[in-house]
Amino acid sequence: MLGGPSGDTAVKDPEEWVTGDEPMTGAQRSYLDTLAREAGEQIPADLTKAQASEHIDRLQQATGRGASD
Repeated sequence: MLGGPSGDTAVKDPEEWVTGDEPMTGAQRSYLDTLAREAGEQIPADLTKAQASEHIDRLQQATGRGASD
């Protein structure tokens, strides 16, 4: 159920995703491009979904984006 108590729905490591080895999505590519520009970095364009997710997490911390804590 959405919006209910979180229970045992721990966030999985991207390396454990079933689709983690598929190419990153268009949304990931676009967001990564934005984050990389803001951070002054260049990221390879041929990442997997899991790799893109890890870069997004890292770049969100570096740029202060995304985290609402």
